[in-house]
Amino acid sequence: MTIHREGYTTIFIAFLFVAVVLLTFNHIFQGQTWFHIGLYAAGLWFFIMIVRFFRTPERTLNGGDNIISCPADGKVVVIEKTIEPEYFRDERIQVSIFMSARNVHINWFPVSGMIKYYFYHPGKHMVAFSPKSSLENERATTVIQTAGGKEILIRQIAGAVARRIVTYPRVGTPEVQGDELGFIKFGSRVDLLLPLDTKLEITLNQVVSGKQTIIGRI
Repeated sequence: MTIHREGYTTIFIAFLFVAVVLLTFNHIFQGQTWFHIGLYAAGLWFFIMIVRFFRTPERTLNGGDNIISCPADGKVVVIEKTIEPEYFRDERIQVSIFMSARNVHINWFPVSGMIKYYFYHPGKHMVAFSPKSSLENERATTVIQTAGGKEILIRQIAGAVARRIVTYPRVGTPEVQGDELGFIKFGSRVDLLLPLDTKLEITLNQVVSGKQTIIGRI
């Protein structure tokens, strides 16, 4: 396991924060007590959690030409037919994955293909499992078209704590299933808008793993 590049600055700031707090406390209260030990433990726990958040696990892709691979770690909180208003403007199958602060927060491409559309929307920061978050929260929408002509929309949604969405590809670039789409910091959600003829292989409330769980088949 390695540390994702998106975490370098945050980890450095967290280290400085913990160091300053502990050094300042020791300077003011120089005698070592059980409270000091508890503060050291809390500082270490906080720093380890920050480092853990940016972990990059080594995984083998479970994919294929007709397979929609899971784009994120988390829990399936929505499976429903809905009208997608931004790009398709017609009925699609929506699959939403909620990513808690404990999950890996890298996002991966569910299929291979060409990037047809990208748009970043500034917005609110409601809890990511709220139904309104798909259309009102800060979010980034990416559409990828497979070699067979099927288009899949991936929407990265910021949550109540998340304050930065990163998306790497740009329109017109080819991408490979399992490569990194982007990263969302500190609790978030990923929506997939799929063709109606997609054969789903996941269930509501299922815990899923990015690159490994099969969402469905085209």
